[in-house]
Parts: sequence; C-alpha cells; structure tokens
Amino acid sequence: MTSILVVDDERSMRDFLKILLVKEGYQVETAPGGRQALKLIKRTVFNLVITDIRMDGMTGLELLGSIKEQQPSLPVVMITAFASPNDAVFAMKNGAFDYISKPFNVDEIKSVIVSATSKNDLVAEAKSLSASFPEIIGESREMVKIFEMIKRIAPTPANVLIYGESGTGKELVAQAIHRHSQVVDQDFIPITCSAIPEELMESELFGHVKGSFTGAISDKQGLFQLADNGTAFLDEIGELTPIIQTKLLRVLQEREVKPVGGIKVQNVNVRIIAATNKILEEEIMAGRFREDLYYRLAVVPLRVPPLRERKGDVPLLVDFFLKKYSRAFGKEVQEMSSYAMEVLMKYDFPGNVRELENIVERGVALESSNIILPESLTLSTFRSEKTSNESQTNSPFQVVANEEELFSLGLEEVMAETEKKLLTAALEKSNNSKMGAADLLRISFRSLRYKVKKYGIG
Repeated sequence: MTSILVVDDERSMRDFLKILLVKEGYQVETAPGGRQALKLIKRTVFNLVITDIRMDGMTGLELLGSIKEQQPSLPVVMITAFASPNDAVFAMKNGAFDYISKPFNVDEIKSVIVSATSKNDLVAEAKSLSASFPEIIGESREMVKIFEMIKRIAPTPANVLIYGESGTGKELVAQAIHRHSQVVDQDFIPITCSAIPEELMESELFGHVKGSFTGAISDKQGLFQLADNGTAFLDEIGELTPIIQTKLLRVLQEREVKPVGGIKVQNVNVRIIAATNKILEEEIMAGRFREDLYYRLAVVPLRVPPLRERKGDVPLLVDFFLKKYSRAFGKEVQEMSSYAMEVLMKYDFPGNVRELENIVERGVALESSNIILPESLTLSTFRSEKTSNESQTNSPFQVVANEEELFSLGLEEVMAETEKKLLTAALEKSNNSKMGAADLLRISFRSLRYKVKKYGIG
C-alpha cells in the first residue's frame, strides 16, 4: 500500500488530508512540524511527503532540503495558503515534485498524488534495472524500456539491429546484450565497418589463406571465425558495399564462411548484433542496402534514444563523468554549478552522450576550483567556435558567451528572459496547448501554468 506523510501545523488540514487520502486507499501518517516529520521518515518508508511551506519552527522549504539530503528520490509536494513566486521557484529548483496553492481542488491534489507516486515507482524500477547494467548510465523512462528489452532478448540467439544517432552508446547496449546472453563465457568481437578499407573488408569478416593476395603472408581468421559460438558486433553496418552485403547474407543464411582464397567452407555459429546511425529503410529504398539482409539482421530492432529525449539522465551522466575525469586528472572537481547544469539541461546535444562526456572532460581539465562554472563549459566547447555562422547555432551556451552583455543585464534577468522565450516558443509550437507545451519543455503541467502566469504569457 502506498504510504503518504502529511506535514502541516494546522490540525484541521492534517485531518482533512488524512481522511481524504485514506478513502482513496492510501496509508497515511501525519506530523505537526518538520522535526517530527524527519523522525517519522527515519523509521518509516514513505512513498510521498505532502508538506505545508509556512510552519512554526522548521519551514516546509527547510524540511524539503533535509528530505532531499537523506532520500533524494522521495517525492515531496508543497502546499501553502500564501503563494509566493520566490517560494515556488525555490521549491521546484530544490527538488519538489510540485507546488500547490490553498485552497486546492480535491481532484487536483488527487491527480498530483497519482503522478508523484507513479514517478516514484518508476524511479525504483529504474534503479533496480540499471543496477543490472552498470555499463549503461540512465534511469529515465526511455532507458528503462531499453533495459527491459535487453533482458527479454539477451537469452535468445536472435540477431539484433541497434539503431540510433552517433554517440548514443550503441556498442554499450550490444555489450550488455552479450553479457546477459547464454554465450557470455564466449567472445564478443566488435568491428567498425566504416573503419576498414573496402579491399580489406572481406578478409576482415571472413578471413583469408596464405598467398591469396599480396601481403597475405599467413592464414588469418576473420570476424566470424573469431566470434564462433559467441557474438559478433558489426558497427556502422550501413557502410558495407553491395558485394560484401551479398556475402554477409550468405553467411547469415547458411551459417558458413569461406576465407578469401580458400576452397573449404567453415561452419560458424555466431550471434550477430549490428548497429547503424542510418535509417536503413531509406537506404533500401535508395538501392544502397539489401532488403533481405536487413530482415536477417533486424530480427529484433532496438532503438537507442538520443540524449535530448532523455534529459533526465543528464545529471547522472554528469556525475559519472565528473568522477571519472577527476580521478584521471588527479583533481577534486565534485560538482557542476547549478547554472552550468541549467545550461546543459537546455542544450540539445547533437553529439549525444559522447559530446556530454567531452564537455565534462574539458570542464574538469580547465576548472581550477572544485565546481565547474559556466565559463569553463563555454571556453572549452563553444567560445573558439564563434564564427560568422554563429547565428545558425542553436546552442544555449551562447547565453553566457558574451560576458559583458550578461553582466550588464544581470543573471536573474538573463535567466528570466530565456525562460520566457522558451515558454512562448513552446506554446506557439503546441498551438497554445499548455499540456503540449509542458511536454515539449519536459516540465509538469502545474509548473508550466505557474510560469505562464508569472510572465503574463498568453
């Protein structure tokens, strides 16, 4: 049963919420203040905390801070009869799930509770699944789907086609599939198809015999012989020439290879995992990729989402890369400043996770303090790229590229103006649908409604 803690210094409000929530099937505890609430949280597992903001002694905002220090994943909903824009902004920036003004609609608070507890369940599921895949950093809904798919397909011998943009981590997914397969004790042999000259590709895939061509001074095993009884990973499969595609198709159909210059065929039992950043259906239509080969490879298609579609994983990835490069460089850079993180969260990352890693690596290398500031990100990644084409770049790092303009306006004004422009653009793109705009901006409907009212938009 979902357990909720209600914290309010007004007994009438505590009793009202308890009666309401118990009728909805929740298990409810109450506390008259923040300190009593923290004691309950230490000895009881709660799925949600609902707290007033203005209370005697410890305020709701102080309680929020303490809860997030102890249990970062525990959702907290703030309620108050004294709505303050500053309190709302502070609460949301410091991890509150939502902010509700009294008097509130009963159906409204029920909806918020369902959303908060559902998200908590998803986070718990994500943490459980991600623990099984330490090589892949992510706890977003999109990555949970990837983890679930890997668990389903890994034990089977089915060929897998992984597709996604460059830098999304397709090889890591392939490795995870192999590691959870029935042939985990066998070899995982990777090959990048675009990195091998066309004239050598056949030899790399199928091997060759001594004297079969100039430079063939001895017999050589190819990818399929080396991966026999294990897994062969063919990255950038869309780069294969038509001739090699034809020969690869025969291997998949007959489960046998013939080395270059050889006479005898060799039986092989290999699971194929291929990857591409191309849309192979379009390549087929253009006559550049064999349709029959595609269906042999894509028994199970698996899409790895770009980083812009799983922005919730950015803080996790940043933390991972900060630790990685702090150790590598012998530094103690412990965190990303809040404003630097905001800038990252607004960026689309055309280079995906690989680009984020590069940004953090440079930031750690350049930073002289123990916290990465926006200036380090700008200098390491974008300032040197300010050219005549700069106006065509959609990078939000440009907000901080001109320090003189920033200083003349002030940080709060720059942030407010940027937020207002994004809100306006999202509303226009969604035909003035607040729900659609909230989805585009990856914020809650309530947060969007608050911000629209704050800036007088629409």
